[in-house]
Amino acid sequence: MDNSIISIFGSKTFFEIIKELKLFKEFKFSYYDDLDLCVKDAEKQNFIVLVFCNPDHLNFFDKLKNSFPLILVSNLDLKNKVFLNDLKEQLRMPFTIFEFQKKITSINAKNKFKKNSLIQLNNYTIDKNERKIKKNNLELQLSEKEINFLVLFAKTSKPISKEIVLKNVWHYSNETETHTVETHIHRLRKKILEKFDDKNFIKNKKDGYYI
Repeated sequence: MDNSIISIFGSKTFFEIIKELKLFKEFKFSYYDDLDLCVKDAEKQNFIVLVFCNPDHLNFFDKLKNSFPLILVSNLDLKNKVFLNDLKEQLRMPFTIFEFQKKITSINAKNKFKKNSLIQLNNYTIDKNERKIKKNNLELQLSEKEINFLVLFAKTSKPISKEIVLKNVWHYSNETETHTVETHIHRLRKKILEKFDDKNFIKNKKDGYYI
């Protein structure tokens, strides 16, 4: 496993204990006194943040659209909090060191899975796992076929022919007579235009389509 960073805020004592135990060789631990700086660095580097929190911290994270893995150490009821999801979890006190190890191992694996599902396509981000395309603060839900279609463009800078699209997305042979690709592109262009106001999302040349 690659070394992953875990930043701790709110309990320097716990940080010192973890350093002394030396049980987590696959992780690098750091401590922050400044929560804002901790979050800023986490958003840049996508490392795991462990926060020993009070109600004020919960309000902070509830408003923050953070994308990094977050573990909130709190005995408050967080089930109805909107920020709890696969990469934002709760750890209740008291907890054993083995419970802590299980939690960080699990969230680290989920984070790696999510990062592997993200593909950059020009100014857009494709999330294969969630089947979404995102740009700035906007996102659009797509079908599996639409995602597979866009992934083709992320793999090459050259125009993609209709035959390649048919073979890789619909698994049709080159000889198949169908307007599936044209219909699909028309619908996808319309969706992108309505959501992102992008009039030139998919272009076409004599030798194929390109983005």
